[in-house]
Formats: sequence, C-alpha cells, structure tokens
Amino acid sequence: MFARWLQRQWFEQRRLTPALWLLLPAAALFWLLASLRRRLIAPQRLPVPVVVVGNITIGGSGKTPLVLWLAECLRERGWRPGIVSRGYGSAGATPRPVDAASSHAEVGDEPLLLVRRGSAPVWVGRDRAAAGRALLAAHPEVDLLLCDDGLQHYRLARDVELAVFDGRGAGNGCLLPAGPLREPLARLRTVDAVICNGAVDPRLRANTRRFAMHLRPGPFYRLDRPDLTCAAEELAGRRLHALAGIGDPERFFRTLEALGLDFSRHPFPDHHAYSAADLAFAAAGTLLMTEKDAVKCAALTAREAWVLPVEAELPLALVELIEEKIRGRPLA
Repeated sequence: MFARWLQRQWFEQRRLTPALWLLLPAAALFWLLASLRRRLIAPQRLPVPVVVVGNITIGGSGKTPLVLWLAECLRERGWRPGIVSRGYGSAGATPRPVDAASSHAEVGDEPLLLVRRGSAPVWVGRDRAAAGRALLAAHPEVDLLLCDDGLQHYRLARDVELAVFDGRGAGNGCLLPAGPLREPLARLRTVDAVICNGAVDPRLRANTRRFAMHLRPGPFYRLDRPDLTCAAEELAGRRLHALAGIGDPERFFRTLEALGLDFSRHPFPDHHAYSAADLAFAAAGTLLMTEKDAVKCAALTAREAWVLPVEAELPLALVELIEEKIRGRPLA
C-alpha cells in the first residue's frame, strides 16, 4: 500500500509534494553514495560485446520485451546472443542457468519469461560479470551478451547502453527516495540511446538518440493450457478481473481497454510474490494477467485465467546503431 502511494507521489504529481520535501536530504545522500560507488568500482570486460538494457527510474518500463526483440533481431543478423540478468528476488549469489522448468523464486520472474519466450541461453547472478563469464563458459558459441537491467551495475563493462522509459517518464525528476530516479537525468548524456515506451518526457535530452517502442498485444492464451488461444472478442461480456504486478499496472489496463474489454482492476507492486489469497477476488470470474505475472500464478488458482503476451516493435535503426558501436569496441 505504501509503495503504491509513494509511486503516485513520484509519477503523478510531477513536482515535489510537502511529504517528499522531507526526503530531499536522503536523496542527496543517495546521490553521494551512488557517485562514490561508480567511481570506486573497476569494470570487468568480457571477451564478447555487451549491450545493457536498463533504466534510471525505479520499476519496470518495458525492458524485457525489448531484450527479447533485440535477441531475435540480432540472431537474424548472424549474431548468437546470450542474456544475463540479476534475477529479482532470486536466491543465492552463485550464477546459475535458467530453463523453462526453473522456479521463479530461484531465478526471478523476468529471466524465466526470457527463457520461455526466447531461444537465447539465460543466466542470472547478482554479479552480472560473473554470470556473463559462466554463460560464456557453458555456451562458447555465444558472441554477444544482452544484459536485462544493470545500467547501474558498473562491475560489468559495456559497449552499448540503452535507457528505457515508459509513459510515466522521469516522474518528478528527483532521486530516490524523494523521486523515482536511481541516477540523475544528466546520466542520459552518456547512454547510446533512449527508448521511449509511450509518451516522450520533454525533459529527456533532445541531443540523445531516441527510439519509439510500441508493445503490440497478441492473442490471449490459457494459463493452464498455453496451446489454447482466444481473441479479446471471445472474452467480452464475461465477468473479468485483471491483475498486474509490473512497474506501471495501468499500462496493462489501458491495453485491455483498447481491446474493448470491461474488467475490474487489481494492481500489485512490481515483482509481487503472489499467494492463492491474492487471487481470491476472481472466485466468480475470469482472470486476465501479463506474462510476467503468469510465471508466478500458474500453480495458485484453478480459475479460468488468460494471459496477454506482447511483442515489442522498434525501428531496425536501433540494431544498426548497436552493430556500429560494437564494431568500434576495444579488445578485451
């Protein structure tokens, strides 16, 4: 409850509220510690190019669909990508591989979605450099690494940095905990491109290369039978309950509305660890959810539930920019 209230203060007010003014000293301390950490960490370069897909705001912004899109586009252009991730909430510090049967509690929800939706090998670990080395040792054919999140994980040297924003933009523009930023907006001067998943925040620097990303919904599939699909029209008229535990649940709800569906909203915090009690509201209805939520909910309900997949769409000029940057990388 407090987390949702705080995010509303950050993103909806677009200015400092009286309560957030009290957090400015803590934000200044956060900036100081983050700056010192960046200067003290020695980056570790891996023998293959590294592309980091991250953000400077807290919460999800569409990084995982972008990573899936990049992996597919790069594969079509002759690359053999692998993916590394922190694995939010995953247990243990030792790098580990992810497969379709992995537990989300052990590897995180997004890495599990990445391996189920894509064909690239995925490894997780708190130390992304160590996870990258472990992946390369297990998959010597991999010649490029995509890092899902990790813009602030400076131990991993990178050749390309992509910063992703959703329609909420930079919120009130303040650093944590007074605002949603993990780094100042000036950090965008050093990234290679900004990816806008929604409306463009006017504070994003005009001289930074920007690419628009659109998330295109596919047909729904049954949570317990992914081979069964249906169109939105087939769900119309039912008593529907939509849940979303992503960075901006309203983004999912707006997508459902655009599909012509009428439903009850049930937002949850990003990366929420669901229990069966959390889904009790759908006792007399049909559940709708994101793929990120689906990897955690499959064993929690016997109710009819449908999952909405999305595909990222971006200009191929982004892939061309990445390849151009990679060609000029220093030797490991």
